[in-house]
Order: sequence, then C-alpha cells, then structure tokens
Amino acid sequence: MDGNRRIEAGTIRSYMLVQAGDPFDQDRLDRSLKTLYATGLFQDVSLGRQGDTLIVHVVENPLVSRVAFEGNHEVTDEVLRTNLQLRAGAVYTPDAAETDRHAIVGVYAAKGYYDASVTPQIIRLPDNRVTVVFEISEGPSTDIAKISFVGNHAFSQDRLSEVIDSREERWWRFLSTSDQYNPERLDYDKELLRRFYLKNGYTDFEVLNASAELAPDRKAFFLTFTVHEGARYKVAKISINSQLRNLPSDALRPDVKLEVGDWYDGDAVQRTVDAMEDDVRSRGYAFVNVRPRVDPDRQNHTVALNFEVGEGPRVYIERINIVGNTRTEDKVIRRQFTLAEGDPFSAEQMRKTKQQLQDLGYFSSVDITPTQGSAPDKAIITTKVAEKATGSLTFGGGYSTDVGPLLDVGLGETNLVGSGIAANINGILATKQSSIDLSVTDPYFLDRNLVAGTDVFVIQTNYLGTEPYNERREGFALRLGYEFNDHLRQTWSYSLVQRDVFDVATTASVFIASQEGTTLLSQVGQVLTLDYRDSKSDPHSGYIAQFGTDFAGLGGDVDYVRTSLNGAYYIPLDKFTGNSDWGIKLAAGTGYLFNEDKQEQIIDRFFLGGDNLRGFETGGAGPHDAISGDPLGGRFIYTSTIELHYPLPVSPDLGLSGRAFVDVGGLMDSSFKTACIEPSGSTFAGQPCRIEGDDATPRLGAGIGISWHSSFGLINIDLAPFVIKQPGDQTQIFRFGFGTQF
Repeated sequence: MDGNRRIEAGTIRSYMLVQAGDPFDQDRLDRSLKTLYATGLFQDVSLGRQGDTLIVHVVENPLVSRVAFEGNHEVTDEVLRTNLQLRAGAVYTPDAAETDRHAIVGVYAAKGYYDASVTPQIIRLPDNRVTVVFEISEGPSTDIAKISFVGNHAFSQDRLSEVIDSREERWWRFLSTSDQYNPERLDYDKELLRRFYLKNGYTDFEVLNASAELAPDRKAFFLTFTVHEGARYKVAKISINSQLRNLPSDALRPDVKLEVGDWYDGDAVQRTVDAMEDDVRSRGYAFVNVRPRVDPDRQNHTVALNFEVGEGPRVYIERINIVGNTRTEDKVIRRQFTLAEGDPFSAEQMRKTKQQLQDLGYFSSVDITPTQGSAPDKAIITTKVAEKATGSLTFGGGYSTDVGPLLDVGLGETNLVGSGIAANINGILATKQSSIDLSVTDPYFLDRNLVAGTDVFVIQTNYLGTEPYNERREGFALRLGYEFNDHLRQTWSYSLVQRDVFDVATTASVFIASQEGTTLLSQVGQVLTLDYRDSKSDPHSGYIAQFGTDFAGLGGDVDYVRTSLNGAYYIPLDKFTGNSDWGIKLAAGTGYLFNEDKQEQIIDRFFLGGDNLRGFETGGAGPHDAISGDPLGGRFIYTSTIELHYPLPVSPDLGLSGRAFVDVGGLMDSSFKTACIEPSGSTFAGQPCRIEGDDATPRLGAGIGISWHSSFGLINIDLAPFVIKQPGDQTQIFRFGFGTQF
C-alpha cells in the first residue's frame, strides 16, 4: 500500500477482489480498481507490479473540516445544512459537492427563487482537510406574473383568482409568498377550484390542465388553468336509507344541511355526513358509515341525494404509537387523543385528534397513520410529530385611542421543558397605561381535566383626560378551570389586589376626590361558558353565552357581588351571498353590582363607552357629576350590538374586511351611600352634590369600520358619526387601535 495516511491498509484490502496468493488476473484487477474508486474514499487509485508484489497507490479524498455558505439571505444556514450530504467529518468528493449544489438550488426553487445559482468552492487546509464554501447568488424571486383561466363561463377571471391560493405579483405582497410559484401550491389550487365549483352546484367540473410556464429570463411564471365547468345542478330529491336496527331514517332528517330546490353544495353534503355520523354514534352505535350517493339527471340538470347509513367495519385500536417527540412528553400528546387503546376506530375522531394536536402550537407537522395490527379487526395508530421552537421573545409597538402610543415587550414559552405548561412575562409601556404581568398556566393540572394558572401583575393607568385621577393595581390571581364537555366549561379565580387612587385633579368631582387612597380587594370569581361557535378565533356561525359572578369581601376593604351575562350569536350569509366573508353578529350583555360595601368605590363600577359603546369616549356615557362632568359609573349596565361583516372591493390578500354596526347601551344607579356636600368656594357651596344622567335611557352609536389583518398585527378603525346621546355624554366619532409584534 502506498499513499494511505488516514485509511488502514486492511480496510483497503477488504474492498479489493484480489488477495495475497491470487494469480494476476487482469479482469479481477480492473474490478478491484473500480471498487476502490466506488468507495468515494480516494481521489486517485493506481495498481502496479513489482515482481510478485501488487502495489496499490492511492490518493485519499480530503476530509471536510467545515461547510459554509456565502450570499444566502432568504434561507438560513441551518435549513441549507439539513439538505446536504457533505458535513464536518465527511469525505469530500466533487460528485458529493455537485449533488449538494443541486439540492441547494432545489431549496431555493421551492421558495420561488428559480434564478438562483450555486458554486461550490474548497479551501485546502493542512492534513488533507478542506473547508467547503457554497457561494450563492440568490437573484430575485421568481414571481407569478399572470394567472389565466380557460373554459370558465359561470365565474369571471377575478372571482376564480380569489378562490385559488396563488396570486399575481403585486407590490403590496412584499410580506407574502403567495405570488411566488410553488408546484405544491399549484396542486392545492386545483383542489380549491374543485371544491369551489362543487360548492356552487357544478358536479361535472374538472380541471383539465394546470400548467406553469417559466419566462425565458427565468424571472416570472405564467399559470394557466384549463377547466370544464359543465352544467349547474339543483337538488331534486333527498333520501336517507338507514340499515341500522332500531334507527329509522326519519330520525336523521334534522342532520341534513341542504334542502330540495337548493343548488347542489358539496360542502353541505360533507357536513351532512359528519353530522349524521356524530348523531348515530351519540345513539350508541360505535361503528357507523355514512355514504352519500349522488345520482345526476343530466337532462334536467338535477341530482338525487341518497345518504346510506350502515355499519362500518368493526375495527378496534390495538396500540397508539408516538414518534418524533424529542422534547414534548408522551402524556402531553396522548391527552389530546379523543380515543384510547381498545376503543372502536373512528376516522372522524382521528381528524379531531390531529386538529387538537395542531392547535397546541408545539409541532410544525402532525401526521396520524392507521395500519393493520395483529389481526384484521385491530389497528395500530402511529402519530408522527415534528417539534418546533415554542419560546418567543417579542417586541411590539402600536397605538390605540385608549392608551395612546405603546411599547410591548414579552418573553414566553408555551411548552415549558416539554410539559405543556405555558409561562410568560410581558410588559407594556404606554402614554396612559403601563403594566408588567407574570403568568403561568398548566392546561392539565394534576393530569386531570383542570386548567390551573397564576398571574402576578402591576398595572398603572393614567386616566387623565378620561377620568381625573391615576390608578395603580398590584397583586396576584389564581385560576382553575374545567370542561364539562366540548361546549360547556367553567373557570374559577381568586384575586388579591391592592388598588391605589392618586393624583386626583383639583377640579375633580367631590365624589371622586373622596375616593383617593388605598384599598385591598379580596375577590372570588367564576365564569360559566357555553360555546357552540364554529371557531373560537374567527367565528362565523354558532353562539356563545357567558355568565360571570364576582364575590368580594373575603377579607379586604370592599364588599360586593357583581354579576354579568353576555352572549353573541353569529349568522352566516353564505347561502345568500355565496361568500363566507358575509355574516351578522348579534351580541348583548348586562351586569349588576350589588354593593354593601364597607367603603364605596367608583373603580368597582361599570362604565359605558369606548369598546362597549362605539361613538362615545371610554366611560363617557352615563351618570356624571353635574358640575365637573366627570363620569361616575353605575351599578347596572346593558349593551347590545348588531354588526354586519362584509368583504371590501379589494384583493383578499390585503387582509381588509368591513363592518357596519349599531351599538346600544345604558348605565344607571350611580348614587353614593355617603353624603356629599359641595365644598366652600364653589357656586353651589353647602348644597348636596348632584348627579345627572342617572337613568337607563339608551345611548346609540352607529357607523362603519375596517379591520386589517396585517403582518404588523390587527388594525381596527371605527367611525361612528351617528349617535343618540344624553346631556353631558362625551362622544368620540373616530376610534383607532393598532398593535404589532416583530
């Protein structure tokens, strides 16, 4: 052996077909030479003969000391390294470098950079080592210049462009990737088109072709969708065929989500299937299968729907495997399962489980795969998750009408050491309000159906301009909640808070001046929630009702019982508009403060105006001091809202939505138990203090608003030029709120 420094001679001999004592066979020598090259360990190999001795001369390939990248801005080093073969300690070969070059180009292509170029370079180091540097020229992103549809007659180009996920290049999409070509997104676009046409009655719809043409300069794509719409069908007949014993077909009729005479709706058919399966299971049938059969009458352009309800295959869950959770504990994942080992298998329950795991926010991907177990009637459920970072350091800024310019800083972890416990500390510095809050929440306290948490906080509010005093609160709260079922939950809390009212203005009401000082609040509260909304974050249909009570007086300086009842009902208008962005929200609320207080406190009362009554300043509607005009709050409040949500005539990518609203509210019962006499020096010196506006006369604010779900956060703008007020009320036509994290 000659030339080998790093690789043992025995290792080289093990790759060769000829060994000591074998004859000099040229064919076997050639094959040995090729085998040594194929190992990838050697840059050069030659075989020579000295008498009866075979001399093997090798030049070893260098070892990779480090892999570096230059010129990459859109893709991080970590992402690129996960796609490479070469890494520290690996053997360098030109073929491996070329393979990695293609891999990097592929990563950029997936992000829409089809003009990216990659050049591998090596820097030679002592001891036959090299540093591999991939020089990257990213170039501009390859955006979608034009999207065209061929064969569409029922819907315009603009309407279909709103259906798909891909978008044409526009200047306002600089924070989005929807205008960058992605082959996977193209397949998703085809599915979105299919769902859209089926939802609107076109059962014969097909996407005949979806092509992406790259411009000669490789700087733009042109997408073309060729479609066949077919005729639009109405529902002529709906029938249910129940094959289950003791379950008549008519019992499932309320689960049907469309009626005879409606245009065929594929989404409504699927919702009917889901509702029937849930209904049947709730009646004690563990194995159920609902199959919708669509029989088209192409001459009359109608369809007959028949829902066949029968027993599904009897399959039980043998075992649940969880893989990929390198950080999150097994029990955190298993408690999200709606089924357990030994239960009947249900595809619907698997879908719910997957959604619940995704909603945790701990994983970048969740995949649940059923396979056959030890017998045909047993299934093994394998749940594969990919962990993602759950910690966050946030810096935010913004502005709101209530608190003015603000700075928001937070440090949080939603999955503390993989336990599922959330902890965060957050601070807000604003013109009119500053706070710091430390919060810890365990969503499964003691591994039971209990949500437990604690908050420690300090809040200072400068009400100057709204109320003539400043207020500081510092204390802690303990929380404990539980769910009765998927829709009913209750939360209990205990708070111990020291409140300080200070810097009372010299022009303030005598009622308010008497409030200056410190009080200690010891309060137990509960909130009972009934929630049937389709989404907790962006509801479109359903309703929610909440009943809350606060009991103060277990120690401390104040004694009261405060009750509240609030509800909202959401009415979708899809059926009439064909667009899910249309909807109506009906909301109402009321509250009463039963005050047998040791010391009367304005800060414990209800206030009207601002968020709960647009068109009026915060606390600007209702009872007020007859002389100073300062709001005094009240013990009884009621509010109601009618709000119409609608899309704006702009691209949906902008994230803009509109609303028209009418808010109605009233506030009363602001009398004070302690006597109040106007001070000397005032016009009414020595006379009893007077309160105006202390009645339940309704105030009304009406107007329009815009919400922008931007990358900078949610921006809300409301204009309420139409108000019905009472003397002394303080109106506010324009209301603005903005917040962001970056």
